[in-house]
Amino acid sequence: MFLVSTPTIAGLSRIEREHLATDQRRYFVPCPHCGHRQHLRFERLLWDAGEPETARYLCEDCDGAIGEQHKAAMLAAGEWRATATATDPHAIGFHISALCSPPGWMPWSEIARLWLAAQGDDRAIKTFRNTVLGETWQVAGEAPDWQRLYDRREHWPAGTVPMGGLLLTAGVDVQRDCLEASLWAWGQDRQSWLVEHRVLAGNPFEAPVWKELRLLLRENWRHASGHRLPVAMAAIDSGDGMTTAEVYSFVRRAGAGRAIAVKGQDGLSAAVGQPAATEVRRNGRKLGGLKVWPVGSSFLKGETYGWLKLERPTEESGDPFPPGYVHLPVHAAGEEFCRQLTAEQLVARAGRNGFRRLEWVKTRERNEAPDCRVYARAAAAALGMDGWGEGRWARMADALSLPAAELPTGVNVTRPSPSPVATDAHRPRGWLAPRSEWLR
Repeated sequence: MFLVSTPTIAGLSRIEREHLATDQRRYFVPCPHCGHRQHLRFERLLWDAGEPETARYLCEDCDGAIGEQHKAAMLAAGEWRATATATDPHAIGFHISALCSPPGWMPWSEIARLWLAAQGDDRAIKTFRNTVLGETWQVAGEAPDWQRLYDRREHWPAGTVPMGGLLLTAGVDVQRDCLEASLWAWGQDRQSWLVEHRVLAGNPFEAPVWKELRLLLRENWRHASGHRLPVAMAAIDSGDGMTTAEVYSFVRRAGAGRAIAVKGQDGLSAAVGQPAATEVRRNGRKLGGLKVWPVGSSFLKGETYGWLKLERPTEESGDPFPPGYVHLPVHAAGEEFCRQLTAEQLVARAGRNGFRRLEWVKTRERNEAPDCRVYARAAAAALGMDGWGEGRWARMADALSLPAAELPTGVNVTRPSPSPVATDAHRPRGWLAPRSEWLR
């Protein structure tokens, strides 16, 4: 049997689990200066500040600088060496990174450029470590301190979207006696602003609470520019098994592009996966079909906790907020909300097969806030936010920079197209094309 793969998240990666049971061989190459054999490690790759083209490797024994021109001879003289004792005597494992790419493939200077370009973006750093270094990504499992989040809250008018927020999505968690909905605004560098968190009391098996949700999602929210923003998309949890039919029914009535049904999938190493068609039944009667979106719950919780740990720049420094920074307002993020937002912890547990696996566990009973956040983030990902370039964001900001009086009544200026290749016939009202046609 031969198994080969790029690793993903530590504790969840299947190839990591299999590799740890082997003798974990590495490719050892000789230093051209002293002859010492070593496997190449990214920590020994150095370059001058801001100059990746100066990348060279420092020998771990003599500290001699090894240039790219030495690589061909080093690789030709290399050998595989075991670095561990296999738990299965028949299991042989090999690990190699792009540092050992043959000449003409990926030079060390390109690896340095990729690393520099990934800075400030956890997702890009994860991709770099997975695909360039062949290493697993360690999810930050330690929850941030709720008191620190509470103390750093910001002031802006209730019911408004701050200037940096250009896309508004909602995440809805279904409880036995209510629906909880969080509205989050998103900016170009994946900064986010909590706009409001509402608890809609009512039995989810009865119509009134779903009517309240429908009215909430139809509201337009005042932007700091003076324009009104709609909820571009809502993601509603359908994974509890009890209220699935009610969620499906609501999503079908809301119409395509307004709401999606989502279901958590812990092993998914992405914000969302490919939606799968399912049949909707209620009281044994077929209502039609819809698509259910898998959500990488563990992935997004790790992403959120990493962003929550980012430090707020001081006023004296004048530095901008870092990419991914989570803005919490005084009017919507009270003590209970902040406690809930930090109410889960990533812990390692031994599975039945003896291998370690990571699980998110609650540290307190109530944890609706992080679930709603994850679903709102999934809605933004389903809209394609993670793939939007600077031009798309610039057009959205450009539209909001116009005086509100210039917009026809009822035009929603930040309603994104359902897909990047949507034709004019499928563009919702107010789709953001270049300025010359954005009001079409």
